[in-house]
Amino acid sequence: MPEVKTHDGSVLEAEVLGSGPALLLPVSPKPAEGPQAEEMRKWGMDPALGRTLMDGLSDAFRVVAFDYEGHVMAHPKPGTLTPANVAADFLAVADAVGAERFAYYGYSWLALSGLQLAIRTDRLSALAMGGFPPLGGPYAEMLRVTEATHELSLAGAAGQGGEQGQAQGEAQNEAQGEARGENSGEKGGDEFDWSAVEVTMSPDQTRQFLTLYRALDGFDDASVQAGLTCPRLCFAGSADEIPYGERWGGVHVSIGGPVMRRRAELESLGWTVRVLDGMDHTQAMQPPNVLPVLRPWLESVLL
Repeated sequence: MPEVKTHDGSVLEAEVLGSGPALLLPVSPKPAEGPQAEEMRKWGMDPALGRTLMDGLSDAFRVVAFDYEGHVMAHPKPGTLTPANVAADFLAVADAVGAERFAYYGYSWLALSGLQLAIRTDRLSALAMGGFPPLGGPYAEMLRVTEATHELSLAGAAGQGGEQGQAQGEAQNEAQGEARGENSGEKGGDEFDWSAVEVTMSPDQTRQFLTLYRALDGFDDASVQAGLTCPRLCFAGSADEIPYGERWGGVHVSIGGPVMRRRAELESLGWTVRVLDGMDHTQAMQPPNVLPVLRPWLESVLL
C-alpha cells in the first residue's frame, strides 16, 4: 500500500485497485465499522461508500483511493489546509503511484478541491465534480457556516475539557462535508433531527476548514474557466439546498441551484452537466446514484 507524505509531513495511505487509465478517488477504501458506521447510517450514508465506488470502477480504471478527509480529521492541519496545499497533496498521491496523467473525482469540498487542483496542474486527464457547482459556488456562504462551526467547536471544547466524540465527529464530517449544521428532511428513508446535531469535532479539526474557506474568500470561479482544458463533468441533486439554523448563522447554501440555473452556460464552457432529480446533498453522493453518472462519462472521455 503506497504511503504519501503530505504537505505537513504526516503520512497518507493510498490503495490501488484495477488497471487502465488512472483515477484518483479521495475516498476511504475501508468500510466504516461499529459506532462510526451506525452514525453514518443515521445521516443516510453508506459506510462502505468508498469501497463500493472502487469496486464499481476498477474493472475499467486503475483506481487510486485515499481517505483524504479521514486523514485531515486524524491529522488536523489547522493553519495549512489551503487550496494550494491540498492540490500539492493530491499531486503527491499521483506521484506515489506513478501516475503522470490521471483523472479525479471528488464530492462536496473534495469537489471544489478538484477544481483547485485543475487550475494548478496540466496533468489532469479528466475532472469530475459532484455536490459543488464549478460556477457560482457558495464560497462566501460556506465561509460563514464554517466560521460558526469553528466557534461552536471552541465552545464545546471549553465545556467538555477538550474531549470530543471522535467517531461521531468523523461521521458527521464525512456525511456532510464540513460538519453541516441544522436542516431537516428524510435521509435514507428515515427522519433525522438535524436541529439536534451538536458539533463534536475538535477546534483544530474545524479550524482547518476555516483556513480552507478563508483562502477561497473572493475566489472567482468564472475567471478560471477559460484555463480548464481537460474533459469536465459536474453533477448535483436538484434538491441540494441546505438551510442552516441560527447557530450556523442562518445561511442558505445552494448547491443544486447554481448547477441548474447556469447549466447552459456551463455546457457552453465545456462542462458535461447532470442533475439528479429530487436528490439532496447526501443522496446524490451515494454510489447507486453516482456510478450511473460517473462511469459512463469516464468511459467516454478516457477509454
